[in-house]
Amino acid sequence: MALPAESRGVRAAAFASWFLAWVSAELSSMSSLTEKDRPIVQLLWNTGTCPRCIFRFCCVGSQTPYKRPYKDLMKELKEFLKNNPEKEDAVCFEVADPPCKRIRLENTGEGPDDLNQNGVLKPIPLVNEENTALESSAVKVCNVCLGILQEFCEVDFVKKVCQKVKSADYQFTSFVFSVSLPPQLSVRERAAWLLVKQEMGATACPDCFKPAKNKQSVFTRMAVVKALEKIKEEDFCKHFPCPPSSPKNFCVALEIQCNNGAVFVAGRYNKYSRNLPQTPWIIDGERKLESSVEELISEHLMAEFKADSFNFSSSGREDVDVRTLGNGRPFAIELVNPRRIHFTAEEMKRLQQTINNSSDKIQVRDLQLVTREAIGHMKEGEEEKTKTYSALVWTDKAIQKEDVAFLDDLKELKLDQKTPLRVLHRRPLAVRHRIIHTMKSEYIDEHHFRLHLKTQAGTYIKEFVHGDFGRTKPNIGSLLNRTADILELDVESVDVDWPPTLDN
Repeated sequence: MALPAESRGVRAAAFASWFLAWVSAELSSMSSLTEKDRPIVQLLWNTGTCPRCIFRFCCVGSQTPYKRPYKDLMKELKEFLKNNPEKEDAVCFEVADPPCKRIRLENTGEGPDDLNQNGVLKPIPLVNEENTALESSAVKVCNVCLGILQEFCEVDFVKKVCQKVKSADYQFTSFVFSVSLPPQLSVRERAAWLLVKQEMGATACPDCFKPAKNKQSVFTRMAVVKALEKIKEEDFCKHFPCPPSSPKNFCVALEIQCNNGAVFVAGRYNKYSRNLPQTPWIIDGERKLESSVEELISEHLMAEFKADSFNFSSSGREDVDVRTLGNGRPFAIELVNPRRIHFTAEEMKRLQQTINNSSDKIQVRDLQLVTREAIGHMKEGEEEKTKTYSALVWTDKAIQKEDVAFLDDLKELKLDQKTPLRVLHRRPLAVRHRIIHTMKSEYIDEHHFRLHLKTQAGTYIKEFVHGDFGRTKPNIGSLLNRTADILELDVESVDVDWPPTLDN
């Protein structure tokens, strides 16, 4: 059952309180650094590295120091460096030249990471933004993290994230918080690490930066990481300064996005119209028919689940002029980024009734929530499953009942079917071997009879009747030794035992 609005608000508030408490923990941090760390701390401090990055390079594994407010970390780190029992050299604590502008960095990284099945936060791309005044111009920008660990570990930013989660109004039971970082951070970290090791290192690694489809830049995060894994330290330093240069501009959070994992709905549909395609019929950008099975079902699911988009799949498909009768055809719909994810069986039944009341062209049954893995059952045995059809056949020459009766005795009739001419524009030319398991004829008059067939999935029934200019052999025309054509075709059953039958 879906939670009421006030319950969702309480849950979001609890999430916010927990997150703020986690970041705002008032615990000592300098105790994580020891005397052996002092040379590394001093070296990184002098080159413009922030306290949290210094902790990382000193291999501080405890979460405690990272949770401290930045101002407290700066103060305590200065005290740590001042209290040097072995060296009296002065330590420079000058800040960066204020004020400075924020600029947008291009090609900052790849797209969002994978989402989990529950409510999650999509990665937050961190880039620099133009014409935005620094909120704290006296803070020196870290030369390793570009300020990411300076500003985005603070309470104000966490409040901003929490408010986004709360206002997005998602149903969720768990969450993942992830961040999408600029690829250049990997380079800066390598340069700083080489400085700490007091060694040199870099090669251009041209084989790591190859153009790829749907990529705006070859300098993606994974390409940078791959190059840094292969590069020699002495080559690295030929191309990049060690330590990395001190930036004048902070990274900023470009966008905070909330997202839910996809929800999957399955069922069976009947199609009663001979003028309705399964999916939108669009040719050269022009819609040929006003609706489709896919749209008649999904528009109601989209509204109830408050999803951004959907993906429709089914166990095979029928032509626009073919009806689907009997128990219907199995289908599944993936609802992308739904705001609502919890539905009771009774609510799903009401949603099914809403779909059925909306049109006389289709009906759905066994509507239910399923898992991503369960959808695989719909595609299992795609070539082995059977289907039954009813075809109204016309012949050019007069026939008597005994002329078609012999069809009833044909079992396991093997066909060779070349790709039909009507689908050759979208399917490769091939010869497919299919089987007509059984046939039963029903005589109507001298030029018409109805043929009931049980066939292997993937058999082109229309072409089996009229022959497709000899591209399907044998065919009804050749078996009757006359010209035959199909006037009507119905799918009577799709023999897939999925999804589970419900008490509708």
